[in-house]
Amino acid sequence: MTSNAKPELTFGYSPCPNDTFAFHALTHGLIDAPFTIKPVLLDIEELNRRAHEGAFDLTKLSVGAFAAVGDRYRLLRSGAALGKGVGPLVVARAPMSLEKAIAGGTMAIPGRETTAYRLLRLAAPQLTNTVELRYDRVLRAVADGDVYAGLIIHESRFTYADHGLHKLIDLGDWWEHETQLPVPLAGICARADMDPALASAAEQAIRASVQYAFDHPDASREYVRAHAQEMSPEVCAQHIALYVNEHSLDIGAEGLAAIDRLVSVDRPTATV
Repeated sequence: MTSNAKPELTFGYSPCPNDTFAFHALTHGLIDAPFTIKPVLLDIEELNRRAHEGAFDLTKLSVGAFAAVGDRYRLLRSGAALGKGVGPLVVARAPMSLEKAIAGGTMAIPGRETTAYRLLRLAAPQLTNTVELRYDRVLRAVADGDVYAGLIIHESRFTYADHGLHKLIDLGDWWEHETQLPVPLAGICARADMDPALASAAEQAIRASVQYAFDHPDASREYVRAHAQEMSPEVCAQHIALYVNEHSLDIGAEGLAAIDRLVSVDRPTATV
């Protein structure tokens, strides 16, 4: 007897509001798809690390991690985080130049495979003294004086001033000035051994999930809040508005050009 059960795909994404907002409909079966989803919510750097072993059928990955993943994954056109004014920041306890901060002591970073760290190395190739911390621990480490400066991502962009910290550089502004392209932060990838028809269906389903989120912005409220830790509703809303945009529906030619510029030729390509 032939089973009509849908296949289950593991989908690794972050617990950040932009992801729980965008992928709520897909995860909860609110859109038509020829598969079901088993979500695995992990910090972006953990997702980057797990991609080396091909841990998930679908996964969010930092664009900065694409080259290291090699041929294990291929980029899908939907679900990405790109845009203008979305870049990571470097912060410190006092105003100073980035050069002074680098010379002054250790810089906390949210992971060596994050796009944030790749951008920082491009902007400051002299950087050598770094320590890896989970992204949500960087602000406290800087404020407490455990490190001299910190590279921050996600909601920390909206809350660093509450810790008495100062912005030294917006790496998104730097990138946009250098390239006139959007900042390519992360993308959704399918494992390279996935059947092409299934990968194409996954891309369409992710696009439909993002569109559902735009059309029903309150539907994911409880799911977003359940994973938002101590984040205020205002910061959640800012986070979503910043990182979920037209590039999340389709990367587009400009987005692909930005990824190409950042990653170099050793990247997964959007072939689905």
